[in-house]
Amino acid sequence: MTTPDARSGTGRPAELFFEDLVPGLTVDLGVVTVDADEMVAFARRFDPQWYHVDPDLAAASRHGGLIASGFYTVSLFMRAYVDHLLSRAAADASPGLEELRWLAPVRAGDRLAVRVDVMGARPSTARPGLGTVSLTGTMLRLGPDDRPEQEVLRTRFRGWFAVRPVEADPAEAEAAPTTADQPRVDQPGADQPDRGPTATDPSTVGSSDGDPTESSGSPEAQRPD
Repeated sequence: MTTPDARSGTGRPAELFFEDLVPGLTVDLGVVTVDADEMVAFARRFDPQWYHVDPDLAAASRHGGLIASGFYTVSLFMRAYVDHLLSRAAADASPGLEELRWLAPVRAGDRLAVRVDVMGARPSTARPGLGTVSLTGTMLRLGPDDRPEQEVLRTRFRGWFAVRPVEADPAEAEAAPTTADQPRVDQPGADQPDRGPTATDPSTVGSSDGDPTESSGSPEAQRPD
């Protein structure tokens, strides 16, 4: 059975883990085409400024026509990121963005090449079993010859990814002694010295296994790494 830590961002078994996302890696996230109806519908629902939704006013302005909401553009980036990377990687949540820039207007019919570059990676100090990966995402408008003409979006952000699960060595598992192989301390014949009666150690009161109990205060603040 696949554990949650071994699932991709879309729930399927993961094939990429923290260790695979090394600095210098570039992942091609494909090409997206801006759909006119979707672009305007998004703006009407979430960002109804006139240069996103009113074609007449937009045409008479310096924009020369409707331009996409920047949040629609970054949503296109997010979909490509999910489809081409998170769907394969053992992705957890993201602690946030450092930068989000809209560098040029995006219009209906634009073809945008999307990619993400791994800038840094280190084990998370806040979440054991995860690594923090620093990423830069870009979208570039393509010309008729499919060559990049202009960068339209750049974002820097971090993501948490699960470390690769460690599988037990079958040989070590066979060699490891089982509970039945080891004598209990109260088993007749067990080689245990008679230490005689001892006084109760106040530090062990309330601990069923003899370890001192500690009163825990408020949890220490953790950095969201």
